[in-house]
Amino acid sequence: MKIRLPLFILLLSLSGCAFRSTGESLPVGSSESIVPPFAIKAGKYNPPVDLYTVGSVNPNLNFKKGESLEHNVHTIWAENRLGIRIRYLWTISGTSETYANKLRLELAKGNMPDVVTTRDADIIQELIDSGQFMEVGDLFEQYASKVWKKAVAEDTSAWDTFVRDGRKYAIPIMDYEYNSDPLLWIRQDWLDKLHLAAPRNLDELERVMDAFVNRDPDGNGLNDTYGLAVGFRNGPNTWMGDSSWIFGAFGTVPEQWNRMSDGTLEYGSVQPSARKAVALMKHWVQQGYLSTDSAWLDEEGAANLFVSGKAGIIAGPYWMRGWPLSSLTDTDPQARVKAVGIPSGPSAMAMRRGTLPVNGAILISKKMKHPEIFFTYQNYLFDYYATSTGEFINGLAEDYDWAMADGKPTILPSALPLGGIRVASYTLTFDGARIPSKVIKEIPKEIAPVLLSQKDASRKDQFTGPPTATMKSEGELLKKLEQKSFQKIIFADSGIEEFDEFVDKWKAYGGLTETSEVNTWDRGRH
Repeated sequence: MKIRLPLFILLLSLSGCAFRSTGESLPVGSSESIVPPFAIKAGKYNPPVDLYTVGSVNPNLNFKKGESLEHNVHTIWAENRLGIRIRYLWTISGTSETYANKLRLELAKGNMPDVVTTRDADIIQELIDSGQFMEVGDLFEQYASKVWKKAVAEDTSAWDTFVRDGRKYAIPIMDYEYNSDPLLWIRQDWLDKLHLAAPRNLDELERVMDAFVNRDPDGNGLNDTYGLAVGFRNGPNTWMGDSSWIFGAFGTVPEQWNRMSDGTLEYGSVQPSARKAVALMKHWVQQGYLSTDSAWLDEEGAANLFVSGKAGIIAGPYWMRGWPLSSLTDTDPQARVKAVGIPSGPSAMAMRRGTLPVNGAILISKKMKHPEIFFTYQNYLFDYYATSTGEFINGLAEDYDWAMADGKPTILPSALPLGGIRVASYTLTFDGARIPSKVIKEIPKEIAPVLLSQKDASRKDQFTGPPTATMKSEGELLKKLEQKSFQKIIFADSGIEEFDEFVDKWKAYGGLTETSEVNTWDRGRH
């Protein structure tokens, strides 16, 4: 395989003169007034430089024998290709919540590394407000490559939540458009067995779910299947087992701020249309279409209900075909899963949570003397991996996320060690580098028409600013109030009238003030 080296070759004179570029693509030192401390020769720092960070070893990471987050094919690549040694002050195993709590502990001690990256929206705000991290807007303008700048510019709101007094304190980690917008995944083999068509609206969906529950679709002679797998532990807006589309069928998207017909922003979960969705979900639980355990299932718990053959429908993103749905067809070769559009509601309305193409943030410590080192690293990933050119035309690492088979590159799991090792997860930004509009190349051809035919159904959160004063003081209380109220109504014995009590409490406990603050922000932005 032909490897194309980056085009940045910089020379540092012994007399202390400024860095000057001799190439076309210059990730660092593009201004002659800047005097970086290290020389880049033949596309890499020489001698190598250290970049300190911290990391989370989540359950979905897999490694070849002898490798770890601290030492793997990617860290070796970074040193060999760029002369950057990625050093971890610490790593921690567990969930994103475990990582966030560890960050809070070390933040209190002032033990921050050069660079912190995280997807957790709450901890990002805490890190910014700690005052321990640099203003990064000027750094980004100075050092980011054209490809990276163009990627961030694709979404005008990308920076909003990281801004304080007009200054930027974290760099958005860009994601693909529509990356977690839900569509329905349905057991086509169950539909065929029961002589049913894929549902197009809620009435048809109920008939399908009823058959999946009561007509023994798996043929085991037991009444042990559910119609729909939902994960409600983290609320209705979630990335697998999503139920935002149920609310959307009645004209609202919960857990976010939606623009109303009069132009104002209102919180979706307290609208009359949300009441109808909650009542319908309660009915589905009573009919056995949803498991009562759904109240406590997280995203992977909902997915496990589906892939174990116990539920016939689940809502989730386009990429679920690869993981985790492939484990169903691996276990049961007769199982066939098909992607279908989200069903419409009583007024032919179809709406779902839309993906903001930002999946976390990069924060740079005020103690980092040479932040341009990080830009050298991330620029390379944007210039080559995000664009699938040069050495990354097939993937990040041969015999990890791609391999040669019969003289051709392939990403088939059967051709890869451990069924494929996602090297992008080892990168400092979890996905390597993504350009939002490049999503179309990632969506399988048979799924793209299903997802993109409902582009208008995707409704993004219209509040993208930093947390308001009331969100900081009362936000956690309001979230818990909403979550517990919905769980009690939908999955327990509370009546639908408790929804009205929830709305009254939400308004009284700070919701009305939040609404005022959000609209003040919105007016200022426009």
